[in-house]
Amino acid sequence: QPPLVESGGGSVGSGGSLRLSCSARGYTYSNYVVAWFRQAPGKEREGVAAIDKSGGTAYGDSVQGRFTIFQSDDKNTVYLSMNSLEPEDTGVYTCAAGWWFVLEPREYQHWGQGTQVTVSP
Repeated sequence: QPPLVESGGGSVGSGGSLRLSCSARGYTYSNYVVAWFRQAPGKEREGVAAIDKSGGTAYGDSVQGRFTIFQSDDKNTVYLSMNSLEPEDTGVYTCAAGWWFVLEPREYQHWGQGTQVTVSP
């Protein structure tokens, strides 16, 4: 079973909001960097947002100002709050844990299975 579990995906209209959750399964990731990535059909995986253990955050250019990443007090759940959603935000959103504070998929070792987000025009 994947070490991380995502929830909260779904379908919304343009301008809508969703909140995704990423929880650890059987392990603590409180000392890791946790990031969200997304992949649309026919496109490469794209870094969306990352948060480090001290709460520092980073965002991809396309979501800056619309998405917010934050974590629970025990750091075992990471959330992605998505506002002003656009059809271009459609894709499978996957959370991952790694050691480096970068939005590069190859730097992350532990992955969830992903959750689908669909934004209609």
